[in-house]
Amino acid sequence: MASLAQTSTLKRPPETPTRLAVRRFMKSTSGKIGLVLALVLILVALLAPVFKPYDPATDRNYIERLKPPSAQHIFGTDNLGRDVFTRVIHGSRISLRVGLIAVAISLTVGTFLGLVAGYFRGWLEIVIGWFTDIMLAFPGTLLAIAIVAVVGPSLTNAMIAVSITQIPVYIRLTRSVVLSARELDYIQAATALGAANNRVLFRHLLPNALPPIIVQATLSIGTATLETAALGFLGLGAQPPAPEWGAMLSDAFRGGYALNSPWTMIFPGLFIMFTVLAFNLLGDGLRDALDPRALR
Repeated sequence: MASLAQTSTLKRPPETPTRLAVRRFMKSTSGKIGLVLALVLILVALLAPVFKPYDPATDRNYIERLKPPSAQHIFGTDNLGRDVFTRVIHGSRISLRVGLIAVAISLTVGTFLGLVAGYFRGWLEIVIGWFTDIMLAFPGTLLAIAIVAVVGPSLTNAMIAVSITQIPVYIRLTRSVVLSARELDYIQAATALGAANNRVLFRHLLPNALPPIIVQATLSIGTATLETAALGFLGLGAQPPAPEWGAMLSDAFRGGYALNSPWTMIFPGLFIMFTVLAFNLLGDGLRDALDPRALR
């Protein structure tokens, strides 16, 4: 019996990288908490129109203005009598959409430039390196403010500004991975056999860079959400009456309702915090799962 058990154990197929990553991720408490929070936020954003339809231009009731949380308005109402809960859950659609699109733009551009700089080296690496160093010399939020101030305040311009500020992060990350991977034997063999540059870049080098890029993208969603809210608070992002979390904080602060009606700031702020926390915890879990040096 013992020999049969040993034989079955020896014949067990090796664990695939995907299953190993999933097993590692399921051992990460922070990763599981972040995943649950992120899924809840995404479901709230997707189901908001079905759960509670909202028109920011017409859904207001001046008789109910600045009412505290109650059974009718669980998050209270704002200075125009609008239900804060409805505005917050519809604001999740704006914040998550901007975060995902901004990260997608910065990831695509930054990864491509990092691949080019790390593989071809030479003057391309010097120029891209200078561009990266100049961009990183400015704080991300300050650079986003400057970009929006030049092109004009709007949600689209805020999204573009946030994506531009995050491009250097992906350039440096991808370049560092490519510099180490390009010296590996199989890369040298593919080059010696005459493989085209496109094939080496996207078939061999890019897969090596994907694990850290995925982790960074997850963390960047929280950063992009926070920067978008900061721009909205300064009046450079979504414009009234859009239910964007940063703009809601700005309305309450500038209108002087923060002290007498704190719910107008507390609930948008809490949702910003939960979003950033969710994707940061998820990123930590993915880092543990995708790190080949992680010991489990």
